[in-house]
Amino acid sequence: MATRSLKIWFFETRPHFLLLVPVSVLVGVSVAVYEGYAINAWHLILAIVGALLAHISVNVLNDYFDYRSGIDFRTTRTPFSGGSGILPGGLLNPRRVYVFGVACIAAIILIGGYFTYVHGWPILPLGFLGVITIYFYTTYLTKSPLLCAIAPGLGFGPLMVLGTYFALTGTYGVVAGLASLIPGFLVSNLLLLNQFPDVEADASAARRHLPIVIGRRKSSWVYAALVMATYLTLIISVAMRALPVYALFALLTLPLGWITVKGVQKYCDDIGHLVPFMGRNVIVTLVLPVFMAIGLLVGAVV
Repeated sequence: MATRSLKIWFFETRPHFLLLVPVSVLVGVSVAVYEGYAINAWHLILAIVGALLAHISVNVLNDYFDYRSGIDFRTTRTPFSGGSGILPGGLLNPRRVYVFGVACIAAIILIGGYFTYVHGWPILPLGFLGVITIYFYTTYLTKSPLLCAIAPGLGFGPLMVLGTYFALTGTYGVVAGLASLIPGFLVSNLLLLNQFPDVEADASAARRHLPIVIGRRKSSWVYAALVMATYLTLIISVAMRALPVYALFALLTLPLGWITVKGVQKYCDDIGHLVPFMGRNVIVTLVLPVFMAIGLLVGAVV
């Protein structure tokens, strides 16, 4: 029974989505290594734990608030959207799920307090914005098309990448800022595309994300624009010599990115045929920043 309970709690964190965390952390670490900083193993562990807790808290609180609003009873789940199904299935106590999410935020604050002690106050604005984004994402930010579009990329891009970089270096940097835009654009796109199947259910709970407000067709063009912005940011950053030329390894994902864009535009209103392209989008979102990070690490030793 205890093993089954732990397994349910594990799946409540939505572990298949947590792969985004090591990707964003890796980008921050690779920039620090590229710039010649020695990596403190303890600080790296704390950065990884803090980033994981941040993502877990978002997932858990999203599940709780979607259950409370009734959205989870109206969605058609896909491998990439529609919630975990754990609370509608009565597998966990909703109040305990909420407490777990808040406890994760409390642990993040403690980790942030440690880095404030070690490196000073400049981490506080980043931490404050992160906590606000985590807690209010589902209940408030999803009611604003602009904030809902920006928040996911902000969390996994600038906040997580720069947070990792600051934890390891005690400072912020232009290169880290530019590199953080890559996962930022990709994760905003990931959440944007994952909203396509849930338009009707989300609209019933007064959400106002882009696929609801401007429709799936126009949102598919926003998706294409963000893909283009990702690759252009990478190329421009290399041209400016902020990132090493080896970061262009990430362009190996361009053919898959192009196929995904065309598929999203073709099947934006046909969810059954869209799902495989949602899967391809996940691959691009995970692999592109990893290839860029590998390029940074190669640039550090060549």
